[in-house]
Amino acid sequence: MDTALTRLVGIRHPVVQTGMGWVAGPRLVSAAANAGALGVLASATMTLDQLREAIREVASRTDAPFGVNLRADAVDAGERVRMIVDEGVRVASFALAPSPGLIAELKAAGVVVVPSVGARRHAEKVAAWGADAVIVQGGEGGGHTGEVATSVLLPQVVDAVDIPVVAAGGFHDGRGLVAALAYGAAGIAMGTRFLLTSDSTVPDAVKRRYLAATVKDVTVTTALDGLPHRMLRTELVDSLEHAGRAMALLRAVRRAAAFRRLSGLGRRQMVRDGLALKHGRDLSWGQVLLAANTPMLLKAAMVDGRTDLGVMAAGQVAGVIDDLPSCAQLVDRIMTEAEEVLASLQPLRAAR
Repeated sequence: MDTALTRLVGIRHPVVQTGMGWVAGPRLVSAAANAGALGVLASATMTLDQLREAIREVASRTDAPFGVNLRADAVDAGERVRMIVDEGVRVASFALAPSPGLIAELKAAGVVVVPSVGARRHAEKVAAWGADAVIVQGGEGGGHTGEVATSVLLPQVVDAVDIPVVAAGGFHDGRGLVAALAYGAAGIAMGTRFLLTSDSTVPDAVKRRYLAATVKDVTVTTALDGLPHRMLRTELVDSLEHAGRAMALLRAVRRAAAFRRLSGLGRRQMVRDGLALKHGRDLSWGQVLLAANTPMLLKAAMVDGRTDLGVMAAGQVAGVIDDLPSCAQLVDRIMTEAEEVLASLQPLRAAR
């Protein structure tokens, strides 16, 4: 299926596997790439050395294009950009809007720049700065999310920018791909659907928790860091929502210490990050600390398998997924379904 996205990044199918922290590692990314999708490596939880090693491992597993997801606000974002260029990575994806300088540096080196946004004005901004494409996530998406549904946000962005738009939030099958194309998108991006594959390294116990969830078990809470965050409802989420500020602060301090040891961040940098997050928002210091070490809460579930101590970011589609195909099986199934849907629509044209 030929679209502006497949032509831009050189993939066979207009499908993107998103960069999920602790989930989108070399095995999943290379499997997605070999299946014809765009695999995206998550780098926010990696040191520079770990990122270089991960990039080279993906390259050793696939000849297909793949990308790396970066935090635009990371203190070493410039170093990570230079590493991507040096290692010959095809695509740079950003969770937050990158600066015009980072975009220019990447484009000068021939790297395709694809930021993720959750609002039309953000898409307009990064397009004006030179982004090659944009991923637009509606409120159905997992993790930090907005309030506008994909079916409303997507056509707004398609009409507002003249670069390829990739739809995210609520996609898991071929019908969704066709719907996104009908809205004017050049492809779809999926996180939860790729998390729930046999190529994902997420522990089996955690996958079973996802598969058992209904659509009512996927909730949006602000208890983690004061911002809307879509995840599975668990005992931890319930406790955070009912905990007083003092208890939340105590728990956050303990987890912040663990995250500092893991990430290598100094206390000064964590305080600086916390102040930046708190600026302009009515957040308690417990919420600020929780936000700063959210990666530890994700790691507890996604790596250690502790569903009782961690959080499980989830798109709403978690409630309708009931199997664990390989990436190759998943992508093949999506494309087959899409072709069948397109074929079923042909009689409607003929009847005109």
